Amino acid sequence: MGVAFLNTSTKTTAKRALMVRALDPHILLGMPHLNPFGLSETWLMKELGHRHWLMLAQQMDMDDADFRTSDGREAYAAICATSLKQARLELARANDVLVVHSSISQVSRTQHASIHHVSVGVGVIAVVEILSAFVARAKHGDNRSLTKMGMATGSATPLLPNSLAAAAALFRRGQLNVGSDISSEELTVVNVKKIRPSLQEEFNGAGLLYFANFQALATRAIYDALPPSKLMRRDVFFHGNINFGDTIELRVRASVDQGRYFVEFHRGDGSRLGLVATWFA
Repeated sequence: MGVAFLNTSTKTTAKRALMVRALDPHILLGMPHLNPFGLSETWLMKELGHRHWLMLAQQMDMDDADFRTSDGREAYAAICATSLKQARLELARANDVLVVHSSISQVSRTQHASIHHVSVGVGVIAVVEILSAFVARAKHGDNRSLTKMGMATGSATPLLPNSLAAAAALFRRGQLNVGSDISSEELTVVNVKKIRPSLQEEFNGAGLLYFANFQALATRAIYDALPPSKLMRRDVFFHGNINFGDTIELRVRASVDQGRYFVEFHRGDGSRLGLVATWFA
């Protein structure tokens, strides 16, 4: 495990000002933010992921989020897990003012967690937690060579326990029923599909399969077998990444009477890539 070198060289104060503007808590909602059911979950996760990275850069006194290893390679605040609770996304409408109050803290030597309280005039419509770890490619161009990078913070502040980080660690060790009292093996398989994610639509600017698209792919796989339902909660856990052109398998397990669905993501070689646990009303 290396130590991420954070580029704190002064470039321009204009970038810092733009980061502050990007973190403004108020957003006027329009068509890019919405779908026919209210606030777009995919847009929300992309926006909050962006805020998470900018808050990390601010916390580390950087002008932008250009994280680097000690030998100059790009480092990324890769998302390890997300949790969306108290979802009432259907209450958001065009021309509403969305308000996002966010905070971030370090929860381990390699991980940071941010909390985002999202509201409109009627009150809170989502509480989202995002857990990230700094990673870098050990081999150029190979997304499966991502390696965690430790953080040399020098801070004496004690790290607080974090339940999402604990659940993510269990998932990486092979458990599937993380964050739920129902084991995925006990549920009924209702759909299995293989896909090849699109480089243009589902990979991000770093060339990685974008974390915010996992829930979108999972929703599509669930709706292939079941009618749309009201989202209440969603937990997503990630285990590495894939290269462009790789095929992945999505296996949907359901407990329809309790409105719970697990979508397991596996690479072509059978190794685990992610898990999306969803609660519908």
